[in-house]
Amino acid sequence: MVTAEIAFALPAVVLVLVVVLSLVAASMAQMRAVDAARAGARAIAIGEDGGGVDRVVARVGGKDAELTVERDGEWVSVIVSKPVVTGWDLVDQLRVRGTATAWAEP
Repeated sequence: MVTAEIAFALPAVVLVLVVVLSLVAASMAQMRAVDAARAGARAIAIGEDGGGVDRVVARVGGKDAELTVERDGEWVSVIVSKPVVTGWDLVDQLRVRGTATAWAEP
């Protein structure tokens, strides 16, 4: 009787564990994306060129981080997108995004 209860409860426990670990991975990826966007915005604000900004974002956000820069007059927005987990076919579509805006001299 106890064995049947364990056999019934074990998949639920595994599912909860997978959900919790996925949330932790998503939170960590989100923090890295936001940090990379902030670092990229600071780099542009101090006058770094495009290659320098790419290197800063890759160093902070990881090599899988994708960078987009949008300019609006003197303001520049840096958007960094990165996958939550790499190497898993099922989760490769899950991406997080971080945005930062800074004033950059023309």
